[in-house]
Amino acid sequence: MNGVTGRMGTNQHLLRSIVAIREQGGIATPDGGTVYPEPILVGRNLEKLRALGERTGIDRMTTKLDEALADDFYQIYFDAQITGRRYAAVKKAIAAGKHVYCEKPTGTSLEKALDLYRLAEAAGVKHGVVQDKLWLPGLRKLKRLMEADFFGDILSVRGDFGYWVFEGTSIPAQRPSWNYRKEDDGGIMVDMLCHWRYVLDNLFGDVKSVFCLGATHIPKRVDERGDTYSATADDAAYAVFELAGGVVAQFNSSWVTRVRRDDLLTIQVDGTRGSAVAGLRECRIQHYGNTPKPVWNPDIPQPIDFYADWATVPEQEPYANAFRAQWELFLKHVVLDTPFPYGLLEGAKGVQLAELGLKSWEERCMLPVNQLNV
Repeated sequence: MNGVTGRMGTNQHLLRSIVAIREQGGIATPDGGTVYPEPILVGRNLEKLRALGERTGIDRMTTKLDEALADDFYQIYFDAQITGRRYAAVKKAIAAGKHVYCEKPTGTSLEKALDLYRLAEAAGVKHGVVQDKLWLPGLRKLKRLMEADFFGDILSVRGDFGYWVFEGTSIPAQRPSWNYRKEDDGGIMVDMLCHWRYVLDNLFGDVKSVFCLGATHIPKRVDERGDTYSATADDAAYAVFELAGGVVAQFNSSWVTRVRRDDLLTIQVDGTRGSAVAGLRECRIQHYGNTPKPVWNPDIPQPIDFYADWATVPEQEPYANAFRAQWELFLKHVVLDTPFPYGLLEGAKGVQLAELGLKSWEERCMLPVNQLNV
């Protein structure tokens, strides 16, 4: 596990996924066996690795990736490093015959992301990309509503993501400074359009075209050392997507917005027979028969409480941590050869959309999202 000393690597992948799986005794298999992960922690800072080891009871760690890759005991390479380091490390792991599972974006360019896919296929190793939002309880509930044909014909999808990330002047920033430097592969468009690609493709229809406008609203920030730096990457992105079947999707992604909605991410789906608004965990619905009939009249106080006629979807099934749920699927894929459709090609599709979003911003036009030539 490379890059586990970072925020996501520590919390979501190590503590809430791999450690949680180990604490439950592993993953039961249909034949009565168990898949039990035995990780080695890899990073550049030995002291941070030791602290993680003490916290988790994992005593295998190294600052030398090549040594870990040369050890036949370890069958899977996982990468949660910053994007700029991912391509070279995953490429090494494939060459060493390891199955690979990694965070996104899978590369700093579509060319590199596709290269990893082709290398993994040629080497015959299994591969996967983290697509965690598909296992969020709110989105799982949306999926169940679609399976029950709650919406009728889906007309549009609207997503709002983000929150205020402090500049670091008086209150410390809650995201690392590299996120705001283009030279360090930062930017919200590169980050979030990879997410929106797999969410849209898997839930609502393949993305066929994109228009995106980015912005760097806050030009100066303060880094972890207290030094002021120029923010060279976009901190907000406003995108419109055309999906297969004529569905229109629009997503606002912003690190410079103050939240007045149900959650840090909300996705509203409007259909001919009903609508739903999903957050990270909750999902609220309004059927055609419960839809109010407003009349435009700005001269009187609004007589309708537009929150009142929405019902909350009940908890009908258990939901594991989204990262852990996909980890379990990938581990079973490696050991039992069960299906896993979220490979490096899906990761490349996310990078493709991010590149097209940046190009759309630069050229001020809508661009087609063509099928990848693999």
